[in-house]
Amino acid sequence: MSLKATAKRLLKHAGIRAGLETVALTRADALWPSAGGRGVIFTLHHVRPAETRTHDPNALLSVTPQFLDEAIRACAEAGLVPVALEDLPRLLADASDRRRFVAFTLDDGYRNNAEHAAPVFRRHGVPYTIFITKGFVERSRSAWWETAEALTARLDMAEFDFGQGLEQLDMRRPARKRAAFDRFSAFVQTGDEDEAIARLDRLARAHGLDPLAIVDRLVMDADELRALARDPLARFGAHTLTHINLCRAGAARLRDELAGSAEAVAAYVGRAPRTFAYPYGYAEAVGEREVQAAADAGFAIAVTTQPGMLGPWNLARPTAFGRVSLNGLYQKKRLVKALISGIPFKLM
Repeated sequence: MSLKATAKRLLKHAGIRAGLETVALTRADALWPSAGGRGVIFTLHHVRPAETRTHDPNALLSVTPQFLDEAIRACAEAGLVPVALEDLPRLLADASDRRRFVAFTLDDGYRNNAEHAAPVFRRHGVPYTIFITKGFVERSRSAWWETAEALTARLDMAEFDFGQGLEQLDMRRPARKRAAFDRFSAFVQTGDEDEAIARLDRLARAHGLDPLAIVDRLVMDADELRALARDPLARFGAHTLTHINLCRAGAARLRDELAGSAEAVAAYVGRAPRTFAYPYGYAEAVGEREVQAAADAGFAIAVTTQPGMLGPWNLARPTAFGRVSLNGLYQKKRLVKALISGIPFKLM
């Protein structure tokens, strides 16, 4: 991925922000109240205090506890009732219940979910669901996006084979670091994912970075999950064994990734998960085969990262609920209200 492509991505984010600001400032939700449907499922990853970093390619995955508090308040002001994700199919099926709902979900099981997010949810009495990947908990699978961030932050130059022979990566300027990160990301997401991650891990180790130590620093282990499970507001869902793009997995591995992760979560927290989140969750990572496989695996609800509001249409495909990202690049209460309106997704 070139510097030009990286600039294009930045322009895209600027356009999204401008659109959200327009909805927020014009109070368009008052003119189109039906756009908000029956509410929303929010996606989060990291919840941690703000840090000032010149190189932060995963910034969109991280929000502050203060912003999470503001988001919960925005939902309350919009009249949304906080519920556990696993309860949504039952609630939406009740024709006599016309309330609008919000469910908060957090992917990957980061330790800061317990340290910084859980206290905010407890303060407001809001249920939350954390999706667990066994390979992260067991320290047997690296989180490649965290590895790539640490690697591009540390190095100014590196050699790497993206499939066409060794190339020199110049990362002496912030823009080039981000371009290198984007190339690693594209490499993992378009080729053989296991092999791409293995190559990235080898590069990291060659430069003194241990990818599994990064996971150990960031992700809760089994004991921490077991402790958090004592929180009556906490729920836990499955998120595969290895966080692979399931569309690119064979039939046998697809079944194993679903069933194995459910068994692992049950072992960690003492309760079989009723919910599942597809890794990545975008259209190229979730197809009809995967939606059916999640249903066959017994999950009551499964979620993508494809944006959309709640509504009766979800009941026809309960293993294909959309979610809306609480994105670290747009941490303003007014922008949360714009998302809750549903209008941005009607205009996409």
